[in-house]
Amino acid sequence: MLTRMQYDILQTCGKNIAVLLAEMQGENELFSSANTLQQVEANLLAIAQTLTHLPEPLRRRLLQIDWHGWACLQLLLERDGQPRRAEVWYGTQALAPATLELIAALRRQEPAWFEIGY
Repeated sequence: MLTRMQYDILQTCGKNIAVLLAEMQGENELFSSANTLQQVEANLLAIAQTLTHLPEPLRRRLLQIDWHGWACLQLLLERDGQPRRAEVWYGTQALAPATLELIAALRRQEPAWFEIGY
């Protein structure tokens, strides 16, 4: 059940980021909009923190995830480290989409891991 809840958190945050960025024309527009940037960063942080708590067997099956990248981004966001423009942009354009796709692919291969009753 926990893994399913974590999966749902990851998917929701990913969708939130996609919606927030949908109307944006690029990196400069995101970083000139403080409110949108704050929401995007909050969703990236939620993804990073959720990934940190995935069960070890699941993490071992997801070797292609950039775990180091997520750990660095999490630390930067939690500590309000600056500058972080490149890292946040990388998170929105590469880390989040690739991670969510890898987890969705694993869910298709191993659906039992993501069932409510597991």
